[in-house]
Amino acid sequence: MDLGESLEDEQKFVIYKYDDLFSESFPLMKEIRRLGKLTDVTLKVEDQTFSAHRIVLASTIPYFYAMFTNNMAESRIKEITMKEIEPSALESLINFSYSGQVRIDNQNVQSLMVGASFLQLLKVRNACADFLISRFHPHNVLGIRMFGNTMSCTHLIQAAEKYIDQNFTKVSQSDEFLALDFDELIDLIKRDELNVISEEVIFEACMKWVKYGEEKRASMFPQVLAQVRLPLLSPQFLADRVAREELIRSSHQCRDLLDEAKDFHLMPERRGLLQSFRSRVGVAVMDGKLYAFGGFNGSERLSTVEVYDPRKNIWTQGSAMNCKRSAVGVAALNDCIYVCGGYDGVTSLNTVECYCPKTDIWKTVAPMVKYRSAGGVAAVNGYVYALGGHDGLSIFDSVERYDPLNDVWHKMKSMLNRRCRLGVAALNGKLYACGGYDGNSFLRSVEVYDPIKNCWSLVTPMNCKRSRVALAANMGKLWAIGGYDGETNLSTVEVYDTETDEWSFVPSMCAHSGGVGAGVIRSEKSFLPKT
Repeated sequence: MDLGESLEDEQKFVIYKYDDLFSESFPLMKEIRRLGKLTDVTLKVEDQTFSAHRIVLASTIPYFYAMFTNNMAESRIKEITMKEIEPSALESLINFSYSGQVRIDNQNVQSLMVGASFLQLLKVRNACADFLISRFHPHNVLGIRMFGNTMSCTHLIQAAEKYIDQNFTKVSQSDEFLALDFDELIDLIKRDELNVISEEVIFEACMKWVKYGEEKRASMFPQVLAQVRLPLLSPQFLADRVAREELIRSSHQCRDLLDEAKDFHLMPERRGLLQSFRSRVGVAVMDGKLYAFGGFNGSERLSTVEVYDPRKNIWTQGSAMNCKRSAVGVAALNDCIYVCGGYDGVTSLNTVECYCPKTDIWKTVAPMVKYRSAGGVAAVNGYVYALGGHDGLSIFDSVERYDPLNDVWHKMKSMLNRRCRLGVAALNGKLYACGGYDGNSFLRSVEVYDPIKNCWSLVTPMNCKRSRVALAANMGKLWAIGGYDGETNLSTVEVYDTETDEWSFVPSMCAHSGGVGAGVIRSEKSFLPKT
């Protein structure tokens, strides 16, 4: 039969593709397994056994792929004993390997998530996490967060923390809150992100927790009360409620904290020395003046702008921002100051505002690609860089750069480490990122970005772990000021010498500052960082 020998080579054959082959084959494999045909492995958990096909398990479950293709002993035996997984979860996940479907409900979600993690079925594990997130309630979210911690599931942990932040008043009324241990309570109530109508909510929650197990918890109360921002309570509440509480009256430490709060109201000139009052402002310097943007006064986020003139030694008010922001990143470039991202009390922000000190006018510019709270911002070589931070769920290693000429942000090469609450500064045409928090630990590592080579590299770490550290470039060196090391606020200061790649301590600040903002005001007589 002559089929045309004169055809070009590429016309001598065709490729037939049957798109439904896989979708039709797996249901048939499932049926073959149901009939007990061609199975070549049995999985035993406790007193239950499940038959299956090695090729199906290896092609759909990473755990079995590693077991059957790496010459392990289990690859040659008929019956394999399984541990670390419940029988019902294993059965569901074997069925999933044949059907691509698994039922998730209130009764099986935890055992299924444990099993999926063990078998390295990350998509099933994430589906279980999303199911738990959809079931958040003030009375179960603390328990779910604890389960997320045992599973090392960052997605679930961060979603739970965001829910707790936004619903703390109701969460604090739950039995799970009363069952928290001391460390868990402290970690919770000291969070800046808690959204409450007043500090009274935090105080009453702490009192309820202590009295739930007063015999064992009374000795811990001074440490608990130290985390409550007592100066933010009204004088009436301090006098009528706090001062009359027997647990406070009987403790010297607690009375000292109460006296400090009273001093805040009676002696305004001493407010700067109080440790309980916190503010997360953004700071920049331009034309010999220091500008402070936004922040947190303990009850609400701020849109205010204050300007310090060192020549006159006075503070004045500037025009307020369009948006309330704390944990905000700020950088001065050319004749403008850029205020990037932050947290408005509800969500992390990606909006950016540009302030002109000469005209005292604000304008909105292009938003960042990421929603960034507690990120680092600095200007170098005509661009504004935004580094790290978090969006309430994830902590970033990402970097983006703003081009003021074209009003656009571009993604840049990511940092080597995830960081929020980091210090950022530009020196000698390079960008330095130091300290911060990566979601698991407080950092002392430091990395530097070379815009010409477009690469990040590590340099000598700081002597101390520092989150919420202020980083300033001055006299050809970097100054790391204050911060928080995971246990206490820091008043120490250390300086980095780029030529020797060494950090050294210099005299500490007078105040015990954990979240300091810093800017360098240069004068003819001195070059000192003003905080």
